[in-house]
Amino acid sequence: MRIQGKKVLILGGYGLVGTAVCRELLGHQPAEIILHSLLPEEAEQARERITGEAGEAKISTASGDILGLVEKLQRLDEIWAHLRQLEDHDLPKFLLHQLLTEHRPEIVIDCVNTATAIAYQDVYSTADRLWHHLADGGDEGDAAADLLSALYIPRLIRHIQVLYRGMRDAGTSVYIKVGTSGTGGMGLNIPYTHSEEKPSRVLLSKSAVAGAHSMLLFLMARTPGAPITKEVKPAAAIAWKSINHGPIKRRRQEIRLVEAERRPIGETFSTHDPDAGRETDEVLTTAYIDTGENGIFSLEEFALLTTAEQMEFVTPEEIASALVFEIQGGNTGHDIVNALNNAVLGPTYRAGLMRHWALERMTALESQGDTRSVAFEMLGPPRNTKLLFEAHLLREAFGSSSAVRESSGDEVSEKLEQLIRAQPRLASEILAIGLPIITSDGQLLRGPNVILPGNAVDESVTPEKLEQWVEAGWVDLRPANAQRWVDRLHEIDREIGLIPDTDTSSRHLRNHNFWGDTIQPGKLVGWILSAEEHGDRVKR
Repeated sequence: MRIQGKKVLILGGYGLVGTAVCRELLGHQPAEIILHSLLPEEAEQARERITGEAGEAKISTASGDILGLVEKLQRLDEIWAHLRQLEDHDLPKFLLHQLLTEHRPEIVIDCVNTATAIAYQDVYSTADRLWHHLADGGDEGDAAADLLSALYIPRLIRHIQVLYRGMRDAGTSVYIKVGTSGTGGMGLNIPYTHSEEKPSRVLLSKSAVAGAHSMLLFLMARTPGAPITKEVKPAAAIAWKSINHGPIKRRRQEIRLVEAERRPIGETFSTHDPDAGRETDEVLTTAYIDTGENGIFSLEEFALLTTAEQMEFVTPEEIASALVFEIQGGNTGHDIVNALNNAVLGPTYRAGLMRHWALERMTALESQGDTRSVAFEMLGPPRNTKLLFEAHLLREAFGSSSAVRESSGDEVSEKLEQLIRAQPRLASEILAIGLPIITSDGQLLRGPNVILPGNAVDESVTPEKLEQWVEAGWVDLRPANAQRWVDRLHEIDREIGLIPDTDTSSRHLRNHNFWGDTIQPGKLVGWILSAEEHGDRVKR
């Protein structure tokens, strides 16, 4: 993609890689760069750092927690926002969605260490606190809330849902992620863990979240209508931002030298004992290297970390160069999503041959009994089962697609109603699986157990709810739905008609030979899922 004249949003623009990406982009003359950071002052500092290099490009800022909500809510409400089913009206509540739809960037470069932000909620410590509350018979409310808030996968999934919907709503064309391996390219034996446990569960959680994140981006890349999706995943330490001599800070607090006297170890030991030593006013001051988000290291720590066979390192400029080259359509060989696409085992020629034999064998076995093999509601969701049975009823009532096309919605509805009255076994099979049937006059046929709505007890029935349930998984014999089927078969016939009779090439998959005139429910519903609901695969 051409970067010149485009609007680019850099998530995590204050960080080491974000700054390098911004500088790399400036050479390609974007129209505007929006630098995002968690804090407003960080975003402003990032803007000031590169303003002198910006030329004619506009530099804007944005801030906030892209994993959080626009407005601060009560804690339990915030937790619930990440766990409940996501509805369309919920999307504007999320800061990331607002950020995307407000700025409408054509390119999004995500330099936020998402896996770390999620995994370092530390589900293990919060679970441990809850366990002790329960064991002691105490009030576990706060501890349970902490545990729900720390759950990794729901938070990651909600982030991807909001990201995908936000970019679609904003018209974003390209999304590229700077990911993480979680261990800087090292294995389970990584010696840098901030923990006595080796390997650290929290550190491995970061790798697990990072891996799950990559798989979700892999799925997004295969989604029709999604932006071009890529991920570059550095597997080494990233360095550096600056080299200085000055006061050393840990967690933003200056480290002060300590005076202490020798004393016995004693029978007990505490990690915090104000009487054990005295902090002086003298601050530890020496040379250090600033590696951005990963903190500052001493000369010898950096020498250790980057020596041969340890974590070693990669510069942010190299990462930025790879990102921009990928955005422009280049192939660096470092795109994880493309690597997954090439590594996964997809559909095969052999399976295609054997599919034909499997369908032939099942058709032969089907003819031995009194029923058709339509749907068992094990494929999911109920809507697929509903569509398969509706197509099956059309097959039983009309026999051919042309016969349906020649009928009106009212005529189709009436004939389907006559069919289930004359052959109650057809309705019984549908009801047995858990799908109700709404008849042509709006009455209901149902069995003792119904799949949709799930686990309802005396739930009020409104017209809106009813239509949602019918659309999601009730077989619908009413004239309006019957007309939808007539229209679908007309659309398929129109598609066939657009193919010239002289075109015998391999260009068209769904030609007249593909369809014939026989109603085949599986093939017909497959077309609906692809053509109407955009549920097709783009990677073949």
